Amino acid sequence: MPWTLDLPFDKPPLTENQRWPHWAPKAVMTKKVRAASSLLARQQRIPALGTCTVRLIWVVNTRHRRDADNITPTLKAACDGLVDAGLVPDDTPDLMDKRMPEIDYRPGQPAGLQLLITEGISR
Repeated sequence: MPWTLDLPFDKPPLTENQRWPHWAPKAVMTKKVRAASSLLARQQRIPALGTCTVRLIWVVNTRHRRDADNITPTLKAACDGLVDAGLVPDDTPDLMDKRMPEIDYRPGQPAGLQLLITEGISR
């Protein structure tokens, strides 16, 4: 059964191109992303899966140019939150298949981030 977590962000809060003035604000944001994915997984009562595949979808409503691999830090923090929720023991490749983030243009819809989780490794 696939699960969809609607993360509480309209754009990726962590990106490869960010230049934080100090390590502390980045750590705070990483903790927020991690806590959000963990809380949402628990609220949906996702059971321990053993292994899983995770996709991060950035829903956008404009055609601005964006780089999908730029948002991998958000994916990493969200996956750590899934480990915190007990879905898998660790986010190593043998337990969690993290797919390249995707950008999905949906005109007329609100921007946001979705985490899609499916049981098993799909390689």
